[in-house]
Amino acid sequence: MLPDPDITEMNCDDIIDNDPQGCIKGSRSAATEKWNWEQLRNINYMLENSVQCTDEAVRERWNAVAYFFRAYFYFTKVRTYGDVPWYDQVIGSGDEALLQKERDDRAYVMYKVMEDFDRAAESLPSAKSVSTVNRWTALAMKSRAALYEGSFRKYHGIPDVEVEGKTIGADFFLEEAAKAAKAVIDGGQYKLATGATIYRDMFVAEDADPDEYILARVYGDILGNDIRHDLANSRAGFTRRFMNHYLLKNGKSISSVSGYETMSFAQETKDRDPRLAQTVQCADSKIKGSAIPYLKGVTGYQPVKYESVTAKNSSGKGTLDLPVIRYPEVLLTYAEARAELGTLTQKDIDITVSAIRARVSMPALVMETANANPDKLLASYYPHADKNDANFGVILEIRRERTVELVMEGHRQWDMMRWKEGSLMVNHDNPYYGAYIAGEGVIDFDGDGKDDFEIYSSTASSSLSAKFRLGSDISLSEGTAGYIVAYKDVDYTWDEKRDYLWPIPAAQRVLNHHLKQNPEWADGLDF
Repeated sequence: MLPDPDITEMNCDDIIDNDPQGCIKGSRSAATEKWNWEQLRNINYMLENSVQCTDEAVRERWNAVAYFFRAYFYFTKVRTYGDVPWYDQVIGSGDEALLQKERDDRAYVMYKVMEDFDRAAESLPSAKSVSTVNRWTALAMKSRAALYEGSFRKYHGIPDVEVEGKTIGADFFLEEAAKAAKAVIDGGQYKLATGATIYRDMFVAEDADPDEYILARVYGDILGNDIRHDLANSRAGFTRRFMNHYLLKNGKSISSVSGYETMSFAQETKDRDPRLAQTVQCADSKIKGSAIPYLKGVTGYQPVKYESVTAKNSSGKGTLDLPVIRYPEVLLTYAEARAELGTLTQKDIDITVSAIRARVSMPALVMETANANPDKLLASYYPHADKNDANFGVILEIRRERTVELVMEGHRQWDMMRWKEGSLMVNHDNPYYGAYIAGEGVIDFDGDGKDDFEIYSSTASSSLSAKFRLGSDISLSEGTAGYIVAYKDVDYTWDEKRDYLWPIPAAQRVLNHHLKQNPEWADGLDF
């Protein structure tokens, strides 16, 4: 099975819905946490027994696939739990020593992950395919895993360790990320799709573009997806914090406009990066008969990414392919890894961030200018970024680009975790604000000359079907005006010592007393 893009996990600081996930409402628990290792056993069983295949070429290829999935399996486990026991063999019911194994240091496990991705890349075919893993898939996923571990270690201050005679730390993984990403770039197999509305078109296409999609979840009439159905039913909506990441068409920050804080939706969506209107429902990006009423969502900023024709928007009827890895992610991984290492050049920016911006006719990023004048608004969004770093301004711009380009593709929560910005995912420190509403009454939200909804405090006066009562249907930050407030009753305080990892399931610790619990997580066990 292909890795799950996890794009319906929308609860972070960029897009939220009506059901907050555990890490932002504080409901994670060692008592309910589960981890599944069955897939690993299947992979190791295949690797141990593939020798029975007498066709060496076939055996090597499928061994490579197994190495890819073992690497991916362990990457996701480390990302979630930190240290985990490394197993590269099948465990029998009588293997007491292995069954009672301690957790291995995450550096060791991720070093092994790098080895497995390399083994996969060496033996997998180079021919492109959006539906099966190949050499480029392995290198792209390696770059993702290495960037995560390298930046996590850097921003969380994890010291270097010795692994098999090598010093392994943040720089080691960042270098591996840059190397793997550059190998994909230099391979010349992929390119950015182009066109005036390419960002919108790409995510409603029935078939993933093989030039830009490195790996996709492929769907059809027999096996459909629920993406649009889930987005509508969960009332998904972008946050104002996310919206403020989009640049103006002239390349300046939205904060350069006087009064940007209280702009109406129609004002703030005008003359912005074209990807905004191709991601967020605006007056000119509605699909006739399919567009969701603006305030059905929790913030007023409705997603149109993945919104296809009406017939494809119901449960199980979505047939468009969903992204697992796209080429822009690889470009941004290369730029970020080089920036964090202090080796980034303008040429690197030109072939990555600026290339992505160019395809939507946005101005190029100039390193010298960005570093000399870091965006103060972005700096406030990422307080743990190192202001003394020579590449501080550029690092902020790369984060802007990841946020905008890769939204709704399963990255944001993990980006915030590795950058040590977890506290800004919770309502206590960063209220989930949506669009600004100037006051009660009938409102032409998108500025198209047609009334969209009415907001009232006591009695509605219009015949509009979309009417929202203050205090029950909708809450505004200043009472009868202000930002739409989501999750107003969720007030979780982020624990910096605990919340960047999930708890080890208590049930597993009962079975294996050598599994130590992650810091600050209580599970009622005294060992």
